Amino acid sequence: MMEKVTTTTTTTGTTAPMAAKVSPAAKKTLLILNCILLSIGNCGGPLIMRLYFIHGGNRVWLSSFLETAGWPFIVIVLIILYFHRRAAGKNGNNKRTTFIYMRPRLFFAVAFVGVITGFDDYLYAYGVARLPVSTSALIIASQLAFTAFFAYLLVKQKFTAYSVNAVVLLTVGAGVLALHTNSDRPEGETKKQYVMGFVLTVAAAVLYGFILPLIELTYNKAKQAITYTLVLEIQMVMCLFATIFCMVGMIINNDFKVIPREARDFDLGETKYYIIMCFSALIWQCFFLGAIGVIFCASSLLSGIIIAVLLPVTEVLAVVFYKEKFQAEKGVALVLSLWGFASYFYGEYKFMKKSKDNTQSTQQSMELAQANYSSV
Repeated sequence: MMEKVTTTTTTTGTTAPMAAKVSPAAKKTLLILNCILLSIGNCGGPLIMRLYFIHGGNRVWLSSFLETAGWPFIVIVLIILYFHRRAAGKNGNNKRTTFIYMRPRLFFAVAFVGVITGFDDYLYAYGVARLPVSTSALIIASQLAFTAFFAYLLVKQKFTAYSVNAVVLLTVGAGVLALHTNSDRPEGETKKQYVMGFVLTVAAAVLYGFILPLIELTYNKAKQAITYTLVLEIQMVMCLFATIFCMVGMIINNDFKVIPREARDFDLGETKYYIIMCFSALIWQCFFLGAIGVIFCASSLLSGIIIAVLLPVTEVLAVVFYKEKFQAEKGVALVLSLWGFASYFYGEYKFMKKSKDNTQSTQQSMELAQANYSSV
């Protein structure tokens, strides 16, 4: 049973494919759900990854592997959705239920995105291994500018005064945080290692700023109906190939042989070592699922904005859990980020209100014209 889709337009001028016969309330619920998933992954992912490195872990390929290794969870969800569609199909006398929606053309495109994602995972994991959470988080915040740039090139993203204001405020917020990075080098780490971590984290921000619009472009060029079930399939395939890419790196680096010894020597104990591994995979899966879900419901720009606005939250959590200092710059960045976030959604609110007023005006004009025609 293939779902039909319609498209909705945002203030940024992009179209987001949505399933037909879905109420506005259901669409908003889906968007909110994906925003929650993205928030959990975006804030929890860096913290739990840093926890691994702080307490004795040092396998970068393993950490990058865990960022997408939770993809089997999506398989379980897809199986549940399949049986749900099958039951609904029997009741509605519909055609044979399709288990897999993804066509070969889309599969190969998503697999390519998955390989790029795997490489980006490695770049990011290396940065987290060498930098404090506060520093790596502020660097990743620059990803918003790259997302906006690549969105303009790939999907012809249109900007309003409100979206431009949001990008500027969030980028300035990240710049303010950069004022305190001089004393952030961890103890026992060489300047060369610190600089290498800084450079690779910047590269990770640039690459993921490219990946988000690339996923949106994939949706637009898929030449098939994009339903949320298909979005889950895209997530699964993308994470599968990213995991395979990182697994190859683990094999070359002999990570699989080292894991048992590293677990025994882990500061928090062997059991907690494996618990951290499992939760890391689950939390990062929330991030990726939330990111592509927001793209499906809205746009890659909104996904990038949510990631950026959560930067101060990650900073605060790093202060709470890892006793990192909370300078005045972080407070300023928090205010700027919230301001930018509010600016974006105020623009969305004004656009939706204007569209609703235009629709009502058009309907009234048609009704008046029809009444005049009937009187004649």
